[in-house]
Amino acid sequence: MVGWVAGEIVDGGFDYEMGPTNVQSSSGGWPRIAASSYLNTAPLIWSFLYGTRRHRTRLVTDAAPASCADLLARSEVDAALVPIIEYHRIPEVRVVPGVCVGSHSAVRSVVLVSKQDDLRKVGKVALDASSRTSQALVKIIFREFLGFEPQWQSSGPDVPLMLKNNDAALIIGDPAMRISATDVHIFDLATLWRKFTGVGFVFAMWMARAGAENIRDLDFAGARDEGLGHVMEIARQYEPLLGLPQDELVIYLSNNICFNFDDDMQKGLELFFKLAHKHRIISNATSLKMIDP
Repeated sequence: MVGWVAGEIVDGGFDYEMGPTNVQSSSGGWPRIAASSYLNTAPLIWSFLYGTRRHRTRLVTDAAPASCADLLARSEVDAALVPIIEYHRIPEVRVVPGVCVGSHSAVRSVVLVSKQDDLRKVGKVALDASSRTSQALVKIIFREFLGFEPQWQSSGPDVPLMLKNNDAALIIGDPAMRISATDVHIFDLATLWRKFTGVGFVFAMWMARAGAENIRDLDFAGARDEGLGHVMEIARQYEPLLGLPQDELVIYLSNNICFNFDDDMQKGLELFFKLAHKHRIISNATSLKMIDP
């Protein structure tokens, strides 16, 4: 579900005041931006919801990162927090420098859940349809590092249903954090990537349409810093939604997720693009074109 954000957080995302049923292309006024409502994006959009940038944008949220990419691809928003693989699929976009959703090691919210204790025993994998970067990452891990390719099936994020006819299931976002390891084995994808490559991984970055001049003054890095100053508040708001302790959510936002596009993130991104091209997931592997300051 897509809507214009108004304020409070409810039922797994932000409570929004519904605008028009179709998100029209912005031709003036406040810039329109889109982002997932998962916890891992909350510090990046807090400023646009509650902080100093609250009255400078119109923010669209959707639980599926893939939907945000589609909004940007259709020019229905000026900028969006987009799965990084989509940089090579959406024509004429630019990337906001310095800000990302990534991980140096264990990310916790992007996992492969399996009946098997060894991924080399996996024959069939169900892929969460709401993800695109993570789908590409899973395929690269199997093809490049494990040396074989299982069968793939696209699915909604329902673990019991996904594992009914598959050996493993890719789950992302808040649903991944709620999975219990009682009856399944959980493989953290950022941990696997670090193990095989020695570098961090970028899952998403802010991207903008070419010519979207009205986003230049939003200062996405400043918005990130303001949001990170309210991590305790964000964790308190999400605690009843995720059913996880507030302290655990603070650790997740402070240690598991990296919001700064540093050298380790850049090296990981360049390698990811190189391998995605090698395995024909993307047609080219050009370097990022950044938005001019």
